[in-house]
Amino acid sequence: MAPFRSIYQQDSKKQLAVGVALLVLAAFYSFVFLLTLAPVYGSAPSHIFHNYGVAIAGAAGWFAKDHIHRLSNRRAVYLIPVLASWLPILQYFLAQQSSSLGNPAGPVITELFALYPLVLLCVACAGKLVQSGLELSRHGDLVADHIPLLGSYIVYSAGEHLIKAFLSKFIGSTAFLSRAGLQILIAIFYAVAVPSKLLLLVIPSLLFSLTSNVHLTFGYSTRALNSVISEEGFALVARQDSTTGYISVLDNLVDGFRVMRCDHSLLGGQWIKARPNYTPPTVKDPIYAVFAMLEAVRLVETVHGGPRVDADSKALVIGLGIGTTPGALISHGIDTTIVEIDPVVHKFASQYFGLPSNHTAVIEDARTFVNHAQTQGSVQYDYIVHDVFTGGAEPVELFTYEFISGLNALLKDDGVIAINYAGDLTLYPASLAVRTIKSIFPTCRLYREEATSEVGPDFTNMVIFCTKSSSQAITFRDAVPADFLGSRFRSRYLVPKHEIDAARFAAVEQGGRAILYDKEVNRLHKYQDRGALEHWGIMRTVLPDAVWEAW
Repeated sequence: MAPFRSIYQQDSKKQLAVGVALLVLAAFYSFVFLLTLAPVYGSAPSHIFHNYGVAIAGAAGWFAKDHIHRLSNRRAVYLIPVLASWLPILQYFLAQQSSSLGNPAGPVITELFALYPLVLLCVACAGKLVQSGLELSRHGDLVADHIPLLGSYIVYSAGEHLIKAFLSKFIGSTAFLSRAGLQILIAIFYAVAVPSKLLLLVIPSLLFSLTSNVHLTFGYSTRALNSVISEEGFALVARQDSTTGYISVLDNLVDGFRVMRCDHSLLGGQWIKARPNYTPPTVKDPIYAVFAMLEAVRLVETVHGGPRVDADSKALVIGLGIGTTPGALISHGIDTTIVEIDPVVHKFASQYFGLPSNHTAVIEDARTFVNHAQTQGSVQYDYIVHDVFTGGAEPVELFTYEFISGLNALLKDDGVIAINYAGDLTLYPASLAVRTIKSIFPTCRLYREEATSEVGPDFTNMVIFCTKSSSQAITFRDAVPADFLGSRFRSRYLVPKHEIDAARFAAVEQGGRAILYDKEVNRLHKYQDRGALEHWGIMRTVLPDAVWEAW
Protein backbone atom coordinates (compact mmCIF):
# COMPACT_ATOMS: atom_id res chain seq x y z
CA MET A 1 0.00 0.00 0.00
CA ALA A 2 1.37 3.39 -0.99
CA PRO A 3 2.04 5.77 1.92
CA PHE A 4 -0.33 8.69 2.42
CA ARG A 5 0.84 11.78 0.57
CA SER A 6 -0.01 15.24 1.81
CA ILE A 7 -1.85 17.56 -0.55
CA TYR A 8 1.25 19.74 -0.50
CA GLN A 9 3.22 16.78 -1.86
CA GLN A 10 0.89 16.41 -4.85
CA ASP A 11 1.65 17.93 -8.24
CA SER A 12 0.85 21.59 -8.88
CA LYS A 13 -2.35 20.85 -10.83
CA LYS A 14 -3.73 18.83 -7.93
CA GLN A 15 -2.90 21.59 -5.45
CA LEU A 16 -4.49 24.21 -7.68
CA ALA A 17 -7.65 22.10 -8.12
CA VAL A 18 -8.03 21.58 -4.37
CA GLY A 19 -7.48 25.28 -3.71
CA VAL A 20 -10.17 26.25 -6.22
CA ALA A 21 -12.52 23.61 -4.77
CA LEU A 22 -12.08 25.02 -1.25
CA LEU A 23 -12.94 28.52 -2.43
CA VAL A 24 -16.02 27.40 -4.35
CA LEU A 25 -17.24 25.31 -1.42
CA ALA A 26 -16.67 28.25 0.94
CA ALA A 27 -18.85 30.41 -1.31
CA PHE A 28 -21.42 27.60 -1.42
CA TYR A 29 -21.48 27.26 2.36
CA SER A 30 -21.65 31.01 2.90
CA PHE A 31 -24.85 31.27 0.85
CA VAL A 32 -26.41 28.14 2.38
CA PHE A 33 -25.59 29.36 5.88
CA LEU A 34 -27.66 32.47 5.20
CA LEU A 35 -30.53 30.25 4.10
CA THR A 36 -30.39 28.33 7.37
CA LEU A 37 -30.39 31.54 9.42
CA ALA A 38 -33.47 32.96 7.67
CA PRO A 39 -36.16 30.74 9.31
CA VAL A 40 -34.89 31.72 12.77
CA TYR A 41 -33.92 35.37 12.25
CA GLY A 42 -35.48 36.41 8.95
CA SER A 43 -33.86 36.86 5.58
CA ALA A 44 -33.14 40.59 5.79
CA PRO A 45 -31.67 40.63 9.35
CA SER A 46 -29.45 37.66 8.50
CA HIS A 47 -27.93 39.67 5.63
CA ILE A 48 -27.18 42.87 7.56
CA PHE A 49 -23.61 42.00 8.65
CA HIS A 50 -23.05 38.82 6.65
CA ASN A 51 -21.05 40.25 3.74
CA TYR A 52 -18.88 42.37 6.05
CA GLY A 53 -18.13 39.39 8.26
CA VAL A 54 -17.29 37.09 5.36
CA ALA A 55 -15.02 39.74 3.81
CA ILE A 56 -13.15 40.28 7.09
CA ALA A 57 -12.81 36.55 7.72
CA GLY A 58 -11.59 35.98 4.17
CA ALA A 59 -9.07 38.82 4.36
CA ALA A 60 -7.81 37.57 7.72
CA GLY A 61 -7.40 34.09 6.29
CA TRP A 62 -5.47 35.33 3.28
CA PHE A 63 -3.00 37.47 5.18
CA ALA A 64 -2.55 34.87 7.92
CA LYS A 65 -2.13 31.93 5.56
CA ASP A 66 1.63 31.63 6.03
CA HIS A 67 1.31 31.64 9.81
CA ILE A 68 -1.52 29.10 9.78
CA HIS A 69 0.39 26.96 7.30
CA ARG A 70 3.51 26.99 9.45
CA LEU A 71 1.91 26.66 12.89
CA SER A 72 -0.25 23.71 11.85
CA ASN A 73 2.66 22.00 10.12
CA ARG A 74 0.57 22.12 6.89
CA ARG A 75 -2.27 20.15 8.49
CA ALA A 76 -4.85 22.92 8.84
CA VAL A 77 -6.42 22.00 5.50
CA TYR A 78 -7.46 18.58 6.90
CA LEU A 79 -9.51 20.25 9.64
CA ILE A 80 -11.80 21.92 7.11
CA PRO A 81 -14.10 18.93 6.39
CA VAL A 82 -14.34 18.23 10.13
CA LEU A 83 -15.29 21.83 10.89
CA ALA A 84 -17.82 21.90 8.04
CA SER A 85 -19.51 18.72 9.29
CA TRP A 86 -19.90 20.06 12.84
CA LEU A 87 -21.24 23.50 11.90
CA PRO A 88 -24.88 22.38 11.51
CA ILE A 89 -24.82 20.97 15.04
CA LEU A 90 -23.34 24.13 16.52
CA GLN A 91 -25.88 26.20 14.62
CA TYR A 92 -28.70 23.87 15.69
CA PHE A 93 -28.04 24.53 19.38
CA LEU A 94 -27.34 28.24 18.93
CA ALA A 95 -30.69 28.63 17.16
CA GLN A 96 -32.44 27.42 20.30
CA GLN A 97 -31.02 30.48 22.09
CA SER A 98 -32.33 32.95 19.49
CA SER A 99 -34.79 34.64 21.86
CA SER A 100 -31.96 35.28 24.33
CA LEU A 101 -29.45 36.35 21.69
CA GLY A 102 -31.90 38.69 19.99
CA ASN A 103 -31.75 40.15 16.51
CA PRO A 104 -29.45 41.15 14.80
CA ALA A 105 -27.01 39.95 17.47
CA GLY A 106 -28.13 36.33 16.98
CA PRO A 107 -27.05 36.00 13.33
CA VAL A 108 -23.75 37.76 14.05
CA ILE A 109 -22.91 35.53 17.03
CA THR A 110 -23.91 32.38 15.14
CA GLU A 111 -21.71 33.26 12.17
CA LEU A 112 -18.87 34.38 14.42
CA PHE A 113 -18.66 30.95 16.06
CA ALA A 114 -19.58 28.87 13.02
CA LEU A 115 -19.25 30.31 9.52
CA TYR A 116 -16.41 32.81 9.85
CA PRO A 117 -13.83 30.31 11.18
CA LEU A 118 -14.64 28.04 8.24
CA VAL A 119 -14.24 30.89 5.73
CA LEU A 120 -10.97 32.00 7.35
CA LEU A 121 -9.51 28.50 7.24
CA CYS A 122 -10.71 27.83 3.68
CA VAL A 123 -9.23 31.05 2.32
CA ALA A 124 -5.95 30.55 4.19
CA CYS A 125 -5.46 27.00 2.95
CA ALA A 126 -6.80 27.70 -0.53
CA GLY A 127 -4.50 30.71 -0.86
CA LYS A 128 -1.47 28.62 0.02
CA LEU A 129 -2.49 25.83 -2.34
CA VAL A 130 -3.16 28.24 -5.21
CA GLN A 131 0.20 29.86 -4.67
CA SER A 132 1.91 26.49 -4.61
CA GLY A 133 -0.05 25.29 -7.62
CA LEU A 134 0.94 28.35 -9.61
CA GLU A 135 4.47 28.20 -8.16
CA LEU A 136 4.35 31.88 -7.26
CA SER A 137 5.44 34.06 -4.35
CA ARG A 138 8.28 31.82 -3.30
CA HIS A 139 10.49 34.82 -2.74
CA GLY A 140 7.90 37.25 -1.45
CA ASP A 141 7.40 39.09 -4.73
CA LEU A 142 4.51 41.57 -4.23
CA VAL A 143 3.01 41.17 -7.71
CA ALA A 144 3.29 37.40 -7.59
CA ASP A 145 1.62 37.37 -4.18
CA HIS A 146 -1.39 39.37 -5.40
CA ILE A 147 -2.04 37.39 -8.56
CA PRO A 148 -3.50 34.45 -6.60
CA LEU A 149 -5.26 36.91 -4.25
CA LEU A 150 -7.17 38.44 -7.14
CA GLY A 151 -7.75 35.02 -8.68
CA SER A 152 -9.06 33.65 -5.40
CA TYR A 153 -11.54 36.51 -5.11
CA ILE A 154 -12.75 35.92 -8.66
CA VAL A 155 -13.16 32.19 -8.03
CA TYR A 156 -15.07 32.81 -4.79
CA SER A 157 -17.38 35.37 -6.42
CA ALA A 158 -17.98 33.21 -9.47
CA GLY A 159 -18.73 30.23 -7.24
CA GLU A 160 -21.26 32.27 -5.27
CA HIS A 161 -23.12 33.32 -8.42
CA LEU A 162 -23.13 29.79 -9.81
CA ILE A 163 -24.51 28.38 -6.56
CA LYS A 164 -27.29 30.97 -6.45
CA ALA A 165 -28.26 30.18 -10.03
CA PHE A 166 -28.24 26.44 -9.32
CA LEU A 167 -30.30 26.69 -6.14
CA SER A 168 -32.84 29.03 -7.75
CA LYS A 169 -33.82 26.08 -9.94
CA PHE A 170 -33.31 23.05 -7.73
CA ILE A 171 -33.63 24.01 -4.06
CA GLY A 172 -36.19 21.87 -2.27
CA SER A 173 -36.39 19.27 -5.03
CA THR A 174 -34.91 16.58 -2.74
CA ALA A 175 -34.11 16.26 0.97
CA PHE A 176 -30.41 16.84 0.33
CA LEU A 177 -31.19 19.94 -1.73
CA SER A 178 -33.06 21.48 1.18
CA ARG A 179 -31.18 24.11 3.16
CA ALA A 180 -30.45 21.68 6.01
CA GLY A 181 -29.56 18.87 3.61
CA LEU A 182 -27.18 21.11 1.67
CA GLN A 183 -25.06 21.63 4.79
CA ILE A 184 -24.48 17.87 4.96
CA LEU A 185 -23.86 17.69 1.21
CA ILE A 186 -21.22 20.43 1.34
CA ALA A 187 -19.44 18.71 4.23
CA ILE A 188 -19.28 15.55 2.09
CA PHE A 189 -17.84 17.55 -0.81
CA TYR A 190 -15.18 18.94 1.53
CA ALA A 191 -14.32 15.40 2.61
CA VAL A 192 -13.93 14.33 -1.01
CA ALA A 193 -11.71 17.32 -1.79
CA VAL A 194 -9.50 16.85 1.30
CA PRO A 195 -9.39 13.18 2.37
CA SER A 196 -7.51 12.22 5.51
CA LYS A 197 -7.68 10.05 8.64
CA LEU A 198 -9.26 13.00 10.44
CA LEU A 199 -12.48 12.24 8.57
CA LEU A 200 -13.23 9.74 11.32
CA LEU A 201 -14.19 12.81 13.38
CA VAL A 202 -16.90 13.57 10.82
CA ILE A 203 -18.83 10.38 11.54
CA PRO A 204 -20.41 11.46 14.88
CA SER A 205 -21.55 14.76 13.43
CA LEU A 206 -23.12 13.09 10.40
CA LEU A 207 -24.88 10.57 12.63
CA PHE A 208 -26.29 13.37 14.77
CA SER A 209 -27.40 15.36 11.73
CA LEU A 210 -29.08 12.37 10.10
CA THR A 211 -30.82 11.18 13.25
CA SER A 212 -31.52 14.26 15.36
CA ASN A 213 -31.67 17.31 13.09
CA VAL A 214 -35.40 18.10 12.80
CA HIS A 215 -34.69 20.56 9.98
CA LEU A 216 -34.03 17.74 7.52
CA THR A 217 -37.11 16.95 5.45
CA PHE A 218 -37.15 13.20 5.99
CA GLY A 219 -40.23 11.43 7.34
CA TYR A 220 -38.68 10.53 10.68
CA SER A 221 -37.24 14.03 11.21
CA THR A 222 -40.63 15.54 10.44
CA ARG A 223 -42.18 13.31 13.11
CA ALA A 224 -39.46 14.44 15.53
CA LEU A 225 -40.24 18.07 14.66
CA ASN A 226 -43.92 17.53 15.37
CA SER A 227 -43.09 16.03 18.75
CA VAL A 228 -41.18 19.24 19.60
CA ILE A 229 -43.79 21.77 18.48
CA SER A 230 -46.75 19.72 19.73
CA GLU A 231 -45.74 20.85 23.22
CA GLU A 232 -46.53 24.38 22.03
CA GLY A 233 -49.88 23.29 20.58
CA PHE A 234 -48.80 23.19 16.92
CA ALA A 235 -48.52 20.55 14.21
CA LEU A 236 -46.60 20.66 10.94
CA VAL A 237 -48.80 19.90 7.92
CA ALA A 238 -46.28 20.36 5.10
CA ARG A 239 -42.94 22.01 4.39
CA GLN A 240 -40.61 22.60 1.47
CA ASP A 241 -37.71 24.87 0.65
CA SER A 242 -38.39 27.10 -2.30
CA THR A 243 -37.17 30.10 -4.25
CA THR A 244 -38.41 32.75 -1.80
CA GLY A 245 -37.64 30.91 1.43
CA TYR A 246 -38.57 28.04 3.72
CA ILE A 247 -42.30 27.46 3.17
CA SER A 248 -44.36 25.50 5.68
CA VAL A 249 -47.97 24.99 6.74
CA LEU A 250 -48.72 24.82 10.47
CA ASP A 251 -51.90 24.07 12.42
CA ASN A 252 -52.58 25.61 15.80
CA LEU A 253 -54.30 22.76 17.64
CA VAL A 254 -55.52 24.92 20.53
CA ASP A 255 -57.05 27.99 18.90
CA GLY A 256 -57.88 26.24 15.63
CA PHE A 257 -56.15 28.15 12.84
CA ARG A 258 -53.78 27.26 10.01
CA VAL A 259 -50.95 29.46 8.72
CA MET A 260 -48.46 29.48 5.89
CA ARG A 261 -44.96 30.45 6.88
CA CYS A 262 -42.15 31.87 4.75
CA ASP A 263 -38.87 32.02 6.68
CA HIS A 264 -39.56 34.16 9.77
CA SER A 265 -42.84 35.58 8.49
CA LEU A 266 -46.44 34.51 7.99
CA LEU A 267 -47.97 34.85 4.52
CA GLY A 268 -51.44 34.48 5.99
CA GLY A 269 -53.71 32.13 7.85
CA GLN A 270 -57.29 30.98 8.16
CA TRP A 271 -59.58 29.65 10.88
CA ILE A 272 -60.18 25.91 10.60
CA LYS A 273 -61.70 25.01 13.97
CA ALA A 274 -65.20 23.54 13.66
CA ARG A 275 -67.69 24.93 16.16
CA PRO A 276 -71.20 23.73 17.05
CA ASN A 277 -73.99 25.16 14.90
CA TYR A 278 -71.45 26.84 12.66
CA THR A 279 -71.80 26.95 8.88
CA PRO A 280 -68.41 27.44 7.18
CA PRO A 281 -68.26 30.42 4.80
CA THR A 282 -67.68 29.97 1.08
CA VAL A 283 -64.10 31.17 1.57
CA LYS A 284 -62.69 30.44 5.02
CA ASP A 285 -62.15 33.35 7.37
CA PRO A 286 -58.63 34.79 7.42
CA ILE A 287 -56.88 35.38 10.72
CA TYR A 288 -55.85 38.87 9.56
CA ALA A 289 -58.42 41.58 8.79
CA VAL A 290 -56.34 43.01 5.94
CA PHE A 291 -57.25 40.16 3.59
CA ALA A 292 -60.95 40.90 4.01
CA MET A 293 -60.24 44.62 3.53
CA LEU A 294 -58.59 43.92 0.18
CA GLU A 295 -61.83 42.33 -1.00
CA ALA A 296 -63.43 45.78 -0.60
CA VAL A 297 -61.95 46.64 -4.00
CA ARG A 298 -65.31 45.33 -5.29
CA LEU A 299 -67.21 47.86 -3.19
CA VAL A 300 -65.63 50.96 -4.72
CA GLU A 301 -68.34 52.66 -6.74
CA THR A 302 -67.91 53.55 -10.40
CA VAL A 303 -67.26 57.11 -11.56
CA HIS A 304 -71.00 57.36 -12.20
CA GLY A 305 -71.76 56.52 -8.58
CA GLY A 306 -73.18 53.08 -9.21
CA PRO A 307 -72.18 49.58 -8.08
CA ARG A 308 -69.84 47.39 -10.08
CA VAL A 309 -70.93 44.15 -11.68
CA ASP A 310 -68.88 41.02 -10.98
CA ALA A 311 -70.07 39.20 -14.08
CA ASP A 312 -67.58 39.55 -16.96
CA SER A 313 -65.14 41.41 -14.68
CA LYS A 314 -61.43 40.58 -14.64
CA ALA A 315 -59.11 40.78 -11.66
CA LEU A 316 -55.32 40.69 -11.42
CA VAL A 317 -53.79 39.67 -8.09
CA ILE A 318 -50.07 40.32 -7.55
CA GLY A 319 -48.91 38.08 -4.70
CA LEU A 320 -50.90 35.06 -3.59
CA GLY A 321 -50.18 34.35 0.08
CA ILE A 322 -52.67 31.71 1.22
CA GLY A 323 -55.14 32.88 -1.44
CA THR A 324 -57.89 34.45 0.71
CA THR A 325 -58.46 37.56 -1.44
CA PRO A 326 -58.23 35.88 -4.85
CA GLY A 327 -60.36 33.02 -3.50
CA ALA A 328 -63.09 35.51 -2.61
CA LEU A 329 -62.87 37.24 -5.99
CA ILE A 330 -63.18 33.89 -7.75
CA SER A 331 -66.16 32.97 -5.56
CA HIS A 332 -67.88 36.17 -6.64
CA GLY A 333 -67.57 35.01 -10.26
CA ILE A 334 -64.67 37.27 -11.25
CA ASP A 335 -62.21 35.98 -13.85
CA THR A 336 -59.03 36.10 -11.74
CA THR A 337 -55.36 35.97 -12.76
CA ILE A 338 -52.86 35.32 -9.96
CA VAL A 339 -49.18 36.24 -10.35
CA GLU A 340 -47.01 34.49 -7.78
CA ILE A 341 -43.25 34.09 -7.97
CA ASP A 342 -43.04 31.01 -5.74
CA PRO A 343 -44.47 27.73 -7.09
CA VAL A 344 -44.56 26.15 -3.61
CA VAL A 345 -46.70 28.99 -2.26
CA HIS A 346 -49.20 28.36 -5.04
CA LYS A 347 -49.11 24.61 -4.47
CA PHE A 348 -49.67 24.90 -0.72
CA ALA A 349 -52.43 27.52 -1.14
CA SER A 350 -54.24 25.10 -3.42
CA GLN A 351 -53.67 21.98 -1.35
CA TYR A 352 -54.09 23.28 2.21
CA PHE A 353 -56.02 26.56 2.06
CA GLY A 354 -58.77 25.82 -0.44
CA LEU A 355 -57.68 28.11 -3.29
CA PRO A 356 -60.22 27.43 -6.07
CA SER A 357 -58.74 25.86 -9.18
CA ASN A 358 -60.73 27.98 -11.65
CA HIS A 359 -58.19 30.78 -12.01
CA THR A 360 -55.25 31.64 -14.23
CA ALA A 361 -51.97 31.06 -12.42
CA VAL A 362 -48.81 32.79 -13.62
CA ILE A 363 -45.72 31.58 -11.75
CA GLU A 364 -43.11 34.24 -12.44
CA ASP A 365 -41.71 37.52 -11.19
CA ALA A 366 -44.41 40.21 -11.20
CA ARG A 367 -42.15 42.66 -13.02
CA THR A 368 -41.68 40.20 -15.87
CA PHE A 369 -45.42 39.59 -16.08
CA VAL A 370 -46.32 43.29 -16.08
CA ASN A 371 -43.71 44.11 -18.72
CA HIS A 372 -44.96 41.33 -21.00
CA ALA A 373 -48.61 42.25 -20.42
CA GLN A 374 -47.89 45.88 -21.31
CA THR A 375 -46.11 44.82 -24.49
CA GLN A 376 -48.99 42.60 -25.56
CA GLY A 377 -51.57 45.22 -24.59
CA SER A 378 -54.50 42.86 -25.03
CA VAL A 379 -55.91 42.50 -21.49
CA GLN A 380 -56.96 45.13 -18.98
CA TYR A 381 -58.46 44.50 -15.58
CA ASP A 382 -61.39 45.87 -13.63
CA TYR A 383 -59.64 45.10 -10.34
CA ILE A 384 -55.98 44.88 -9.41
CA VAL A 385 -54.86 43.71 -5.97
CA HIS A 386 -51.20 44.29 -5.09
CA ASP A 387 -50.29 42.32 -1.96
CA VAL A 388 -46.63 41.38 -1.69
CA PHE A 389 -44.76 40.82 1.54
CA THR A 390 -42.31 38.20 2.74
CA GLY A 391 -39.58 37.76 5.31
CA GLY A 392 -40.37 40.94 7.22
CA ALA A 393 -39.69 43.39 4.39
CA GLU A 394 -41.58 44.83 1.46
CA PRO A 395 -40.00 44.01 -1.93
CA VAL A 396 -39.40 47.68 -2.73
CA GLU A 397 -38.85 46.99 -6.43
CA LEU A 398 -42.61 46.35 -6.63
CA PHE A 399 -43.36 49.85 -5.26
CA THR A 400 -41.33 51.81 -7.80
CA TYR A 401 -42.72 54.38 -10.21
CA GLU A 402 -41.97 52.06 -13.11
CA PHE A 403 -43.81 49.04 -11.67
CA ILE A 404 -46.85 50.95 -10.40
CA SER A 405 -47.06 52.72 -13.77
CA GLY A 406 -47.16 49.30 -15.39
CA LEU A 407 -50.11 48.33 -13.20
CA ASN A 408 -51.77 51.60 -14.14
CA ALA A 409 -51.51 50.64 -17.80
CA LEU A 410 -53.17 47.27 -17.09
CA LEU A 411 -56.09 48.85 -15.19
CA LYS A 412 -59.25 49.83 -17.07
CA ASP A 413 -60.18 53.51 -17.07
CA ASP A 414 -62.97 52.85 -14.56
CA GLY A 415 -61.05 50.15 -12.67
CA VAL A 416 -59.87 50.05 -9.06
CA ILE A 417 -56.52 49.04 -7.57
CA ALA A 418 -55.91 48.07 -3.95
CA ILE A 419 -52.30 48.08 -2.74
CA ASN A 420 -51.33 46.60 0.62
CA TYR A 421 -48.28 48.15 2.24
CA ALA A 422 -47.10 46.19 5.28
CA GLY A 423 -44.47 48.04 7.26
CA ASP A 424 -43.68 50.69 9.82
CA LEU A 425 -45.68 53.76 8.80
CA THR A 426 -43.29 56.01 10.73
CA LEU A 427 -40.35 55.08 8.50
CA TYR A 428 -39.29 56.82 5.29
CA PRO A 429 -40.21 53.98 2.84
CA ALA A 430 -43.91 54.18 3.77
CA SER A 431 -44.24 57.84 2.82
CA LEU A 432 -42.09 57.27 -0.25
CA ALA A 433 -44.38 54.44 -1.38
CA VAL A 434 -47.53 56.53 -0.84
CA ARG A 435 -46.12 59.51 -2.75
CA THR A 436 -45.06 57.23 -5.60
CA ILE A 437 -48.51 55.65 -5.85
CA LYS A 438 -50.30 59.02 -5.67
CA SER A 439 -48.05 60.44 -8.39
CA ILE A 440 -49.56 57.84 -10.74
CA PHE A 441 -53.13 57.47 -9.49
CA PRO A 442 -54.83 60.85 -8.99
CA THR A 443 -57.44 59.65 -6.50
CA CYS A 444 -56.62 57.45 -3.50
CA ARG A 445 -57.89 56.66 0.00
CA LEU A 446 -55.75 55.01 2.66
CA TYR A 447 -56.88 52.67 5.44
CA ARG A 448 -55.00 50.86 8.17
CA GLU A 449 -55.84 47.41 9.46
CA GLU A 450 -56.28 48.37 13.11
CA ALA A 451 -56.88 51.65 14.92
CA THR A 452 -53.65 51.93 16.88
CA SER A 453 -51.41 54.73 18.07
CA GLU A 454 -49.29 56.47 15.46
CA VAL A 455 -46.59 57.33 17.99
CA GLY A 456 -43.32 55.40 17.82
CA PRO A 457 -42.94 52.18 15.81
CA ASP A 458 -46.18 51.60 13.93
CA PHE A 459 -45.89 48.32 12.03
CA THR A 460 -49.21 47.56 10.35
CA ASN A 461 -50.98 46.81 7.08
CA MET A 462 -52.08 49.86 5.12
CA VAL A 463 -54.39 49.37 2.13
CA ILE A 464 -54.36 52.09 -0.52
CA PHE A 465 -57.43 52.14 -2.80
CA CYS A 466 -56.92 54.13 -6.03
CA THR A 467 -58.69 54.93 -9.28
CA LYS A 468 -57.70 56.69 -12.49
CA SER A 469 -60.41 59.32 -12.12
CA SER A 470 -59.32 62.79 -11.06
CA SER A 471 -62.87 64.14 -10.86
CA GLN A 472 -64.61 61.57 -8.66
CA ALA A 473 -63.75 60.81 -5.03
CA ILE A 474 -63.57 57.17 -3.97
CA THR A 475 -66.74 55.97 -2.28
CA PHE A 476 -67.74 52.49 -1.13
CA ARG A 477 -71.21 51.15 -1.70
CA ASP A 478 -73.06 49.57 1.18
CA ALA A 479 -72.16 45.92 1.63
CA VAL A 480 -74.92 43.35 1.23
CA PRO A 481 -75.06 39.79 2.62
CA ALA A 482 -73.78 38.31 -0.66
CA ASP A 483 -70.53 40.28 -0.23
CA PHE A 484 -69.77 38.46 3.00
CA LEU A 485 -69.80 34.95 1.45
CA GLY A 486 -71.53 33.61 4.56
CA SER A 487 -68.78 34.94 6.84
CA ARG A 488 -69.38 36.85 10.05
CA PHE A 489 -65.70 37.82 9.97
CA ARG A 490 -66.21 39.62 6.65
CA SER A 491 -69.33 41.33 7.93
CA ARG A 492 -67.04 42.91 10.52
CA TYR A 493 -63.88 43.64 8.55
CA LEU A 494 -64.78 43.82 4.83
CA VAL A 495 -65.66 47.53 4.80
CA PRO A 496 -62.55 49.64 5.61
CA LYS A 497 -62.97 51.71 8.77
CA HIS A 498 -59.68 53.24 9.95
CA GLU A 499 -58.83 55.88 7.36
CA ILE A 500 -55.45 57.61 7.27
CA ASP A 501 -55.02 61.18 6.08
CA ALA A 502 -52.80 60.96 2.99
CA ALA A 503 -51.38 64.39 3.86
CA ARG A 504 -49.39 62.63 6.57
CA PHE A 505 -47.12 61.22 3.85
CA ALA A 506 -46.96 64.29 1.58
CA ALA A 507 -43.91 66.00 3.03
CA VAL A 508 -40.57 64.97 1.53
CA GLU A 509 -38.10 64.03 4.24
CA GLN A 510 -34.84 65.96 4.48
CA GLY A 511 -32.40 64.37 2.07
CA GLY A 512 -35.11 62.01 0.83
CA ARG A 513 -36.79 61.48 -2.51
CA ALA A 514 -40.30 62.45 -3.53
CA ILE A 515 -40.80 59.35 -5.70
CA LEU A 516 -39.15 55.93 -5.79
CA TYR A 517 -37.55 54.91 -9.08
CA ASP A 518 -36.03 51.55 -10.01
CA LYS A 519 -32.48 52.87 -9.97
CA GLU A 520 -32.83 54.08 -6.37
CA VAL A 521 -34.18 51.01 -4.56
CA ASN A 522 -30.79 50.29 -2.97
CA ARG A 523 -31.16 53.48 -0.92
CA LEU A 524 -33.89 51.81 1.13
CA HIS A 525 -31.97 48.82 2.45
CA LYS A 526 -31.22 50.34 5.86
CA TYR A 527 -34.89 51.18 6.34
CA GLN A 528 -35.90 47.71 5.22
CA ASP A 529 -33.49 46.21 7.74
CA ARG A 530 -34.98 48.28 10.55
CA GLY A 531 -38.53 47.33 9.54
CA ALA A 532 -37.55 43.68 9.28
CA LEU A 533 -36.12 43.74 12.81
CA GLU A 534 -39.37 45.25 14.11
CA HIS A 535 -41.32 42.58 12.26
CA TRP A 536 -39.14 39.85 13.78
CA GLY A 537 -40.10 41.00 17.25
CA ILE A 538 -43.77 41.05 16.29
CA MET A 539 -43.64 37.54 14.86
CA ARG A 540 -42.11 36.25 18.11
CA THR A 541 -45.34 37.32 19.83
CA VAL A 542 -47.52 35.60 17.20
CA LEU A 543 -45.93 32.14 17.39
CA PRO A 544 -43.83 30.66 20.23
CA ASP A 545 -40.03 30.81 20.03
CA ALA A 546 -39.79 27.01 19.82
CA VAL A 547 -41.96 26.93 16.67
CA TRP A 548 -39.79 29.49 14.90
CA GLU A 549 -36.57 27.81 16.04
CA ALA A 550 -37.57 24.27 15.16
CA TRP A 551 -38.87 25.16 11.68
